[in-house]
Amino acid sequence: MAAGSAPGWAVGALGVVCLLLRLDFISCDSQVIYGAVNKNVTLYTSSFKPFKEIVWKRGKDKVVEWDDQSEVRAFLSFKDRVHLDTVSGNLTIFKLTRSDEDEYGIESPSVRNNSKFTLKVIESLPLPTLSCALTDGNITLQCVILEAYDTHVELIQYSWDCPSTIQCQSGSKPSEAYVTKEGDLSQEIQCIISNPLFRRTTSILLSTCVPSDNTRHRFVLLAILPALICGLLFIKCFLGRP
Repeated sequence: MAAGSAPGWAVGALGVVCLLLRLDFISCDSQVIYGAVNKNVTLYTSSFKPFKEIVWKRGKDKVVEWDDQSEVRAFLSFKDRVHLDTVSGNLTIFKLTRSDEDEYGIESPSVRNNSKFTLKVIESLPLPTLSCALTDGNITLQCVILEAYDTHVELIQYSWDCPSTIQCQSGSKPSEAYVTKEGDLSQEIQCIISNPLFRRTTSILLSTCVPSDNTRHRFVLLAILPALICGLLFIKCFLGRP
């Protein structure tokens, strides 16, 4: 009888866990929060009763602690850089640095689930450089970041803004696009780079990617000029013979 009831008990326990997960009483996931270098970020939490004590930790180390019998106390590099709202439990970190990246969590009897936050600190995006080249009747566009930038490059996304009269085709990389030479070359193409906090845009006029007729004429003249000089020299030498 006991053996027969074991599977039923396990199923019942699993149902209770699933119900708690649905009601958000238990949370195993860490919420990703993005902050900008030299800016502020706030980690928000919720409680089911007024706070009487709070401890915020970064990994295993204390960031700040408080109880209703003492004042707020900050630790290590967070001294004079944090604000704890003892009513809401929210923690604000000022003047973020890249070294502040880590997992943060709140511990308090007033919080049903010890909230976890993964903080990622991002630097402002530089302005991208947009270049083009004419190849086999197509205009190849490349959008690149020339400055040294190594802050969560995996979060950078590229997109293209093309007028309705132009058909942009994706390249082998997100930072590349193709446009046919027969398109409306008077239009501008925009490259947009973005991450969860920043967005930068640069543009290029398609006509600058294709040599003008005057340019072609100059190329023809430059090609003919050496032959013309050689012909004149030959005639001069020929007429100068005795």
